[in-house]
Amino acid sequence: MSHDPPGLGGAADRPAVPGTAGTVGTASAPPSGDQLVTPGPMAEPVIAVDAMGGDYAPDEIVAGALAAQREHGLTALLAGPPARLRPVIARLDAGPELRVVPAEDIIGMDEGALAGFRRPRSSIAVACQLVRRGQASAVVSAGSTGAIVATARHRLLSLPGVPRPGLAVVLPTHPRPTVLIDAGATADPKPEMLVQFGQLGVAYAQIALGIGDPKVGLLTIGAEPGKGNMLTRRAHELLAAEPQHGALPLRFVGNIEGGDLMAGTVDVIVTDGFTGNVALKTLEGAMRFASAELREALTATRTARLGALLQRRGLRELNDRLDTEAYGGAALLGMGGTVVIAHGAATARAVSAACALAANLSRGDITEKVRQQIGPPPERRFLRRDRER
Repeated sequence: MSHDPPGLGGAADRPAVPGTAGTVGTASAPPSGDQLVTPGPMAEPVIAVDAMGGDYAPDEIVAGALAAQREHGLTALLAGPPARLRPVIARLDAGPELRVVPAEDIIGMDEGALAGFRRPRSSIAVACQLVRRGQASAVVSAGSTGAIVATARHRLLSLPGVPRPGLAVVLPTHPRPTVLIDAGATADPKPEMLVQFGQLGVAYAQIALGIGDPKVGLLTIGAEPGKGNMLTRRAHELLAAEPQHGALPLRFVGNIEGGDLMAGTVDVIVTDGFTGNVALKTLEGAMRFASAELREALTATRTARLGALLQRRGLRELNDRLDTEAYGGAALLGMGGTVVIAHGAATARAVSAACALAANLSRGDITEKVRQQIGPPPERRFLRRDRER
């Protein structure tokens, strides 16, 4: 899996973790068994930041966490080796503000899902453990996507009734943004999982984008209900049917095609992780190409430069809307805690936006919103065979 993810306080409110000034010590043993400790909304969200994940870690990550803490009303806990983080914190003159949770192991950007299982003391594992133990409300990482997903599934566990997580990204459509899910977490889902992705996407759109009753569309190769492969045809049937197991109804409006990704005709686009990741990377490449061509056209002649000067306000607004760093990365939904994955090449500005997104999702209690959307898990019934004596 690519390491680039798709897309986009006061001391009294801080978690009571033993440690020295400026450094949060490792706490006692984690909860036994599979018991989850899922914190509810906090007065001031506490964001566990994987300080060693990303191409520009730890400098840009620490700077972004500091900016988020100063600007967005949250507390950032940095997971990583104290010996490497303290000099960065000192250069930023943030000693009294930022605290470090020791994590000596680091998962490289070229490592995948297996590293997430094999490295229990990595910075991303420690960050996830803080959420599991109720000492943080969300995780932010710009590290290897495969390792983040694997670690989150292992440490935070999936919500009951959610077999696979979905990665939600925001597309800069007009007049309002669109959520695409899944963008790479689950490449080969079952049709029933696509229905759950729709539920996850609706919860995300309501909290992150403020859309009250999101319209849901299924990405496939034709607008007609019978178009697509076996996966999408069956998923269409399930999305159009009455919700099962107490799930809330979806406002499903039918199929959409690839040409509709940026049309803004729906609020949530549902697809499998393989298709979603390819579609997203294609859009990113097309936008880079268009941006470069536009820039060249606007600077090619004196007349063009004059025209660009006269249109600078509109061009600035367009640039802001297409700026991927402003969207905060991708949200991994369906876990027993909030996880936001920033781009591997995230700068301090992008990390700050990711922390702000994580805090927003935490304030909106995205985990509980997802629980309400999907309903209680189906009851498992076991057949008891009487043994002949």
